[in-house]
Amino acid sequence: MTTVQAIHFPAPPGQASASLRAALAQCRPGHALPRAFYTDPALFAFDMHHFVTAHWHCVGHTSMLAAPGDFFTAELAGESFILVRGDDGAVRALLNVCRHRGARLCDQSQGHAHQGRFVCPYHAWTYDSAGELQTARLSEPDFRTADFPLKQARVHIEEGMIFITLAQQPLGLAHVQEAFAASARVYGWRTAKVAARKTYQMQANWKLVEENYQECYHCGPAHQEYAKRHTYARTEAQREGADTAMRERNAALGIALRDTDFYFRKAQPGQESADSIRSAMVDGVVSGSRDGLGVAPLMGDFKGRGYDGGSSFIDVGPTSNFVAYPDYTLLYRTIPQTVDRTAFELIWLVDSAAQEGVDYQLDALTWLWDHTSQEDRHIIETNQRGVNSVFFEPGPYNPMETYARQYSEWYLEALRAALSPA
Repeated sequence: MTTVQAIHFPAPPGQASASLRAALAQCRPGHALPRAFYTDPALFAFDMHHFVTAHWHCVGHTSMLAAPGDFFTAELAGESFILVRGDDGAVRALLNVCRHRGARLCDQSQGHAHQGRFVCPYHAWTYDSAGELQTARLSEPDFRTADFPLKQARVHIEEGMIFITLAQQPLGLAHVQEAFAASARVYGWRTAKVAARKTYQMQANWKLVEENYQECYHCGPAHQEYAKRHTYARTEAQREGADTAMRERNAALGIALRDTDFYFRKAQPGQESADSIRSAMVDGVVSGSRDGLGVAPLMGDFKGRGYDGGSSFIDVGPTSNFVAYPDYTLLYRTIPQTVDRTAFELIWLVDSAAQEGVDYQLDALTWLWDHTSQEDRHIIETNQRGVNSVFFEPGPYNPMETYARQYSEWYLEALRAALSPA
């Protein structure tokens, strides 16, 4: 792993530990989290320092950095990073903060750095694509540019997906590599390209966003279009027959997809959590689309073989989730911003040879998950408004909320460990 100038994420304020202990004392096994976990700024600061920054987070795909000088910006833990491909071909995550007086270097979401340089708009300090300071205009003769490189986050690329971490001692990636070998490799992510990228802003705590993603108890009443197409909106017992038929189709097609489970509390100590879960589509549906039919050319091992009538859910760490169909993949990023403000970004991937307007129509490709995400924004913001009530009492998790419950328990274990003496 490339050596970088370490980013030391600031410790939360002193009152955070006291607030957390009080909130933990209110937790009940098998129940949703108490109100303070979604409303207390001190606990949000604790989240960032002891949970979010400890993990790896997917920020995009290598196709967004096709040539040296190509870049895009991404948020993590309230910070902005410039993901850029250097002249040496390496991908770096540069902190989007000038080393002079702290101006943001780049406000563009994506582009190409002219001559591979980033010029501060305030005083024109200039950095190369490796983050090295090249010029600091009108400085003293003894000024050393080498002393002021941009700070960087660590980067890892797996099957074309770009992950970054702010951890001083990064978690291992063995579970991620195994989960991706069982799924992403089959779907051809390494040779995919980004077809669309959309960000949705919501007034809600980031854990409400992730907990919502982790369960489909809400899918029937809140996502009727999704539920019409995916058996995952049903109970496990109701899905069993369809899942068996899907696996039989996989075997007949000669496509070796399998489930893995190193997520939440099942991850080995020192390793990032990851899983890959298969689920059947409703009979006659082959992709996440308006008519249930394919919307783009087949990807990966599905090329020349056909659809299997299934989809895959792949999860890494606390904020990176993927939904894969044989013809496209969706990256779902949860981006904590403040205690009551979260962004989630959707990135659609298609085969690298697919041409927009010829092989796929953008509106058809993005329809289902854009529609579903708009619905998610409404129900999550409604959830936050209710949780804000001083009379809110957490209720018990339903059997269809098993993953949401496990996610919350995993999160609480991490915070309890952070409170324990070293």
